[in-house]
Amino acid sequence: MIGLDDDRADALFHALADRTRRDIMRRVLAGEHSVSELAVKYEMSFAAVQKHVAVLEKSGLLTKRRSGREQLACGDVAAVRSVASMLAELEQVWRGRIARIDELIMSEES
Repeated sequence: MIGLDDDRADALFHALADRTRRDIMRRVLAGEHSVSELAVKYEMSFAAVQKHVAVLEKSGLLTKRRSGREQLACGDVAAVRSVASMLAELEQVWRGRIARIDELIMSEES
C-alpha cells in the first residue's frame, strides 16, 4: 500500500513535471502574483493557467488568497524544501549503490 509520504511525493513531482508550472513556481517564489498577471506571461488561455495554478495549489507548492476580485498566488518555500529533501534522500540511495558497486569491483580486482 502506498503511504501518505508517497502520495505527497507523487503530487509534488507531478506538479513540477510541467515546464509552465515550474516557471509559475519561479515567479510566485519571487513574490506574490495574481493569476491574471501570471496568465499574461504565457501563450495560453487564462483557463489553462488557472488549471496549472490549481495543480500547484493541490500539491501544496503554492497558496492562493483572494484580494477583492483577484486571486493572489504565493509560493510555499517549505513545500519546495520538502521536494529538495526528497531529492537529497534519493541521491543518498544512489550514492550508496555507487559505493557498493565500487566495493564489488575492488573485491573482484583483488
